[in-house]
Amino acid sequence: MSVRILCLFLVMTLLSCEKTININTDATSPKLVVDATIENDVAPTVVLSSSFGYYASIDSTVLQNSFIHNAIVSISDGSKTHQLKEYKVPLANGTLYYYSSDPANPTTFMKGEFGKQYELKITYQNQLYSSITTIPQLTKKIDSIWWVPLKNYPDSPQVNIMTRVTDPPGLGNYIRYFTKQNSDPFYPGINSVFDDQIVDGKTYSIQIDRGVDRNVPIDRKNYGYFMKGDTAVIKLCNIDKPTYDFWRTWEYAFQSVGNPFSSPGKVTGNINNGALGAFCGYAVQYKTLIIPK
Repeated sequence: MSVRILCLFLVMTLLSCEKTININTDATSPKLVVDATIENDVAPTVVLSSSFGYYASIDSTVLQNSFIHNAIVSISDGSKTHQLKEYKVPLANGTLYYYSSDPANPTTFMKGEFGKQYELKITYQNQLYSSITTIPQLTKKIDSIWWVPLKNYPDSPQVNIMTRVTDPPGLGNYIRYFTKQNSDPFYPGINSVFDDQIVDGKTYSIQIDRGVDRNVPIDRKNYGYFMKGDTAVIKLCNIDKPTYDFWRTWEYAFQSVGNPFSSPGKVTGNINNGALGAFCGYAVQYKTLIIPK
């Protein structure tokens, strides 16, 4: 049998084995989505919305209509309970709605404190949802930050920021970080959460990648760099294990979108009763660096 005939035989065999597979996706009811945070010295912020179907068409109007209004939202620190108020903030392309502390109730007005546990309760459409988070003590800290020129490109306007961090002895010190470039908002790193399995009890130096806005395509050419002349602010947050697990699994899922070789993953939230999302506590430290031109 010639090589050509053998190849033709193999192709015909493979084609005869093809099978059409139709996947029927089940329609599911929208679920409550919770994006809630509380930081030391800052009032809690809770954003409520409805989930979308996997193949739903999403535009600005759909996003605007996804916000949930008139829910009963409260925060408790174990000694007092404060009912949150709904606020709205006009934006360029719509309005942001969120729930936060109500100054009209000063006796229970609440800001986050180090070492405290908080319980979030949400009542919506006769359903009760709840979650618990902790603002840890600020034990893992940045000792110093500095900038360095790019390796092999010392004249480049781009620079890297380095930081020296001390991890206290004992496993279980979890962190999440954000960066701010000049007047931009704080953005988390593309991989923003870390545990201390490798660095337990050590003082170490590490590069801090500039955070990214995940609502726009990532600029791979300039990813992670700051520029000469920038004012950079690093926000290092000590977090508890459920907060770490949520963002670790969320970031893995985000980076797996469109990757045919990635394995499916489940985002691990900490809201009960079938709701999506998380209630996260942050013990925050800030460090500012002015990079000369």
